[in-house]
Amino acid sequence: MLTDPISDYLTRIRNASRAGHRVVDVPASNLKKQMTKILFDQGYILSYKFEENSTQGNIKIALKYDKFTKEPVIKKLQRVSKPGLRKYAGSEELPRVLNGLGIAIVSTSHGVMTSKQAKQENVGGEVLCYVY
Repeated sequence: MLTDPISDYLTRIRNASRAGHRVVDVPASNLKKQMTKILFDQGYILSYKFEENSTQGNIKIALKYDKFTKEPVIKKLQRVSKPGLRKYAGSEELPRVLNGLGIAIVSTSHGVMTSKQAKQENVGGEVLCYVY
């Protein structure tokens, strides 16, 4: 039994990118689907596909690498809010990751979005993770 599916999601992507895999399979949930869409929109992954098979479904994520150095585009995935200690931030306290070079994924009442989008919409929420 997994106690923290978001940490499992981030760890699968982190391990696959460090091992040089092209594709990683992750069990699907609505929150993970929204996080995957954000990673794609921000240019951290190459593509993704939602597979609806039996009960839960899968997300196939194609990882992105630099053309010349073959280094993964995702340098670090860091979980911020954990089940034992939730981290919330108002619209004014939302974090900037690497002075705007990275993103923070935030779960708000308006859905899952980056911290920049949350500041524009003037909403706060739970800071899920940092990506850079």
